[in-house]
Amino acid sequence: MNRTYKAAVFDMDGTLIDSLADLAASANEVMRSFNFLEHTLEEYRNFVGNGARKLMERSLPAKERENTALIDEATARYIKCYLNGHLLDKTKPYDGILEMLDTLKSRGVKLAICTNKPHDAAVKVAEKLFPPNTFSAIVGDKKGLKRKPDPTNLLKIIADFGVTPAETAYFGDSGTDMKTAVNAEVLPVGVAWGFRPQKELWETGAKTVLVHPNELLNKVEFVEQ
Repeated sequence: MNRTYKAAVFDMDGTLIDSLADLAASANEVMRSFNFLEHTLEEYRNFVGNGARKLMERSLPAKERENTALIDEATARYIKCYLNGHLLDKTKPYDGILEMLDTLKSRGVKLAICTNKPHDAAVKVAEKLFPPNTFSAIVGDKKGLKRKPDPTNLLKIIADFGVTPAETAYFGDSGTDMKTAVNAEVLPVGVAWGFRPQKELWETGAKTVLVHPNELLNKVEFVEQ
């Protein structure tokens, strides 16, 4: 790649952190509260990525997936359960992530998180698992904001950073993330250690895919200040 990038924006779940077990535990607790069937970890791997409400919709029995009131109630229960019960039971950064972020930070690269995770949860997790001031911006799912793959939140982060889309790389583990990057006209970088297969990343627009965080600087050239 011939460009030099000045900003790196990251998805959270499946990209920076391995949180699937805690997401699944929270969702299953909600399913139990309604006396619905629970799901396996592998099923949740395909349910997550589009926000809490979509997670609940996918988790509910098929006959209930158009029941708006039930989805609303399940989503409220899920957010409460996740924030207050399972936020950091098993969640941790993937191997090599802290070192990768430290390297980028030391070069003067602007770092941010843009995720469909509930905003309050994203902020709390970042505060607990990453050194202070690692990220200059964290934007999660909250009322009034559009969810990925809509590029609005990502483009606002880029504008606030004072850089252009052409100077920005977006990292994610799912097709939703790659579509977001394509929609924002930034560099789509897939990560293969997350929740989705590499095939999905390539098919949805990834320009490169990292198998381990230590490959980053070999595949994407960042500014050094």
